[in-house]
Amino acid sequence: MKKHFCTCHVVECPKNPNNHNEGCDPCIEKNLELGEVPACFWLNVSKVKGSTEWSADNFAKFVIKEREKA
Repeated sequence: MKKHFCTCHVVECPKNPNNHNEGCDPCIEKNLELGEVPACFWLNVSKVKGSTEWSADNFAKFVIKEREKA
């Protein structure tokens, strides 16, 4: 199987696109069901360290905090 471009470091996740041939859909569907934002969005903003809460609200706070640093 060709390696997917996915930037998520949780490679053991069965939804990670590198572990199947369905692309990003399973990951996105899981995140939507849980009200979370996929790791690739977090990593696009900055390196994420220590977060254990991946909700859309927490993502918005993370983006604001990271933009204030810039």
